[in-house]
Amino acid sequence: MTADLSQLVKAYDVRGVVPDQWDEPMAELFGAAFVQVTGADAIVIGHDMRPSSPGLSRAFARGAAARGVDVTEIGLCSTDQLYYASGAFDLPGAMFTASHNPAQYNGIKMCRAGAAPVGQDTGLSEIRELVESWLDSGAPAFDATPGTITQRDTLEDYAAHLRALVDLTSIRPLKVVVDAGNGMGGHTVPTVFAGLPLDLVPMYFELDGTFPNHEANPLDPANIVDLQKRVPEEGADLGIAFDGDADRCFVVDQHGDPVSPSAITALVASRELAKNGGKGTVIHNLITSWSVPEVVREQGGTPVRTRVGHSFIKAEMARSGAIFGGEHSAHYYFRDFWNADTGMLAALHVLAALGGQDGPLSQLVAEYDRYVGSGEINSTVDDQAGRLAAIKAAYQGRDGITLDELDGLTVTAADWWFNVRPSNTEPLLRLNAEAKDEPTMAKIRDEVLETIRA
Repeated sequence: MTADLSQLVKAYDVRGVVPDQWDEPMAELFGAAFVQVTGADAIVIGHDMRPSSPGLSRAFARGAAARGVDVTEIGLCSTDQLYYASGAFDLPGAMFTASHNPAQYNGIKMCRAGAAPVGQDTGLSEIRELVESWLDSGAPAFDATPGTITQRDTLEDYAAHLRALVDLTSIRPLKVVVDAGNGMGGHTVPTVFAGLPLDLVPMYFELDGTFPNHEANPLDPANIVDLQKRVPEEGADLGIAFDGDADRCFVVDQHGDPVSPSAITALVASRELAKNGGKGTVIHNLITSWSVPEVVREQGGTPVRTRVGHSFIKAEMARSGAIFGGEHSAHYYFRDFWNADTGMLAALHVLAALGGQDGPLSQLVAEYDRYVGSGEINSTVDDQAGRLAAIKAAYQGRDGITLDELDGLTVTAADWWFNVRPSNTEPLLRLNAEAKDEPTMAKIRDEVLETIRA
């Protein structure tokens, strides 16, 4: 193993190819480093369905237990189920998953007690430094009685907690197609939906970390084609797709048409605000639709704009006491869920909203989907900073246009906006544009792409 972990330890998690970039002995070192940095005397660990996950998870547990820490293994779970356990038990936690990455990848999402995130600025860089220093000689001996490793099933408790947050008992019966992508949604959905007035049509519920049907990344349009076809075939009211570790959900309406994550953010925000007496802060990142802050203000709430990335959302939620947060990537964060993200809770909100009225989903979400967006368009560039500077020069000083650099460059006019952000890990610029109508959006999108790709 190389002593350089820069390609393995990302901004928010550990993620890489097994066994090329990391393996069980290294996972054991991560377990020891995690408990040293967090100062924990007990932790909780879960894992997804990838072939390498049980072995990596158990190695991490050994590394933690060797340093006197008691470990609770909750076994197969979704990432938000691990967050539930971290919050409910008030313990630091580690989830073994590579989310939507291909089968040869695996990773660790770590959190402190109460599901508080561990990222580069909140402990992950220190964990990386310890693991690097131990690679050759191993973790130093620890003079203490080893901790215990015990197993506990949390699936029923997790499901009950979610159902207590959203009342679905009195909704009209709904037919819902769920594409789990052979990921952890196939494990959690049957228990969470049990006893609800739902006619569930399962797709790819078999747990298979080789992803035989399609990648478990519903934000890629290619991966929801089967769901889009199946929903109208079944005469279903809607379709829901989960990613590999089932912490994100993506929704399609009764026609199989995708519903924008921004529209879902606005819908759930309105429900959370109503539950909170029309008051509260809602976090949205800077590339969600204009619809989100508009709806939040209309409902009496206070929208707060942040950079892209879950660590920024969670930090701002904790700072402001926000009741809800949403991202364009279909991550949804709830104060009632320890400020952590849970696609399952967002899905229950959509089901409750749809089942609480008589109209179809397309009609329900229309009031939350007011603008035309480009989606995220990636361009490979040789000089990220140079291209950004060229875009800034092209728009700076124009009448009626404002610029800000909270995250990349955002340019805003009366009837359109766009944001260009550099990727942290690849030579890419990411463009998102939105306007009040399709011709305006297309014009500004193409104008910016011409500058990016010049």
